[in-house]
Amino acid sequence: MSVLEELTNLSDSLPNSAINEWKAEGKKVVGFLCTYMPEEILYAADILPVRLRAPNCRETSLADVYMSHLTCTFMRSCLQFTLEDKFSFLDGLVFTNSCDVVRRLYDNIREYRHSDFHFMHLITVPHKVNEELIIWYKDELKEFAEKIEVVFSVKVTEAKLKQAIDVYNETRRLLRELYELRKSDSPPISGVEMLSVVLAGSCLPKDRYNRMLKKLLDELRHRKGISNYRARLMIAGSGGCDNPDYFGLMEELGGLIVTDSLCFGSRYFWETVDTEGELMLNLARSYLKRPSCPRMVDNVGERGEFVKQMVKDFKVDGIVFQRIRHCDLWGGQLLYTKKDLKEAGIPLLSLEREYMMRDVGQVRTRIQAFLETIGK
Repeated sequence: MSVLEELTNLSDSLPNSAINEWKAEGKKVVGFLCTYMPEEILYAADILPVRLRAPNCRETSLADVYMSHLTCTFMRSCLQFTLEDKFSFLDGLVFTNSCDVVRRLYDNIREYRHSDFHFMHLITVPHKVNEELIIWYKDELKEFAEKIEVVFSVKVTEAKLKQAIDVYNETRRLLRELYELRKSDSPPISGVEMLSVVLAGSCLPKDRYNRMLKKLLDELRHRKGISNYRARLMIAGSGGCDNPDYFGLMEELGGLIVTDSLCFGSRYFWETVDTEGELMLNLARSYLKRPSCPRMVDNVGERGEFVKQMVKDFKVDGIVFQRIRHCDLWGGQLLYTKKDLKEAGIPLLSLEREYMMRDVGQVRTRIQAFLETIGK
């Protein structure tokens, strides 16, 4: 089995074999939902951070009792998995105030299923970024680390935190190397495969993941590139874009996804963390200054510039902007994105969808028409 196949298999389900092996050693696993949650703090405590998803969720009948049908199906799917005990392998959950619906998910689990988890915590993330708020966020992270120490009887020392940051910075560097390979006219890895690689990293110990990424880079350097495509595409938009089948739909029609602006993609690893000086402050600064999502209210211009730079660097022919239905944050961002890309002359397709793969025929038709529109 190639490393790419192994990573793809590990990304398919939660839990996976790597998580089961970690648990078998008597170690703890804590789930989280948002990339604004610094994983290094958990990793420094020898706790495995696992990003929550609901792969292959088919319906949300249990979750619909507690959450409105006017909330996004990504959060409802995560609640459905909680109520079905599919997250029973977790020893704890960490939330951030990413959006109103994430907070409602936290409220529901805390109210009705809190006894299922040994540890639950909500980190408050500021909605703006300046020096004063970075210091404030640092204090939030220190409080989080102190609670981890008490609940799990561990110590998050400076030495362990630096070691964890070094491991995660290595992950970021290796993933950036993989993205660099996609800049070529014949990239050696498809968008579907790249998404599976990133997803595997969200549920693997990072030291093991880094070893696999190095082997994958060696494999890809000897792999024949992909050249039989109609257009080079970029995917941008909301969370919940963690289904390789969704990417596969575009690539089956001749589009090749060469980059993205997603929290299950580039926004997760684009910013490294400084290891000189006060480490907790460095974590706060890096996580707040990474390429942002619309919850960061003053970064509209920066988000637009990040997308346009990606278009230039990866020679993108068109952008597919996907939004989970009822996501207000990304609905607002779409207004700015449309205007920005129209002025820049960059073709854009906006797709609103459910977290589960539904309306496949309609989505297929719109993608096909988009590829024809951009003349590819």
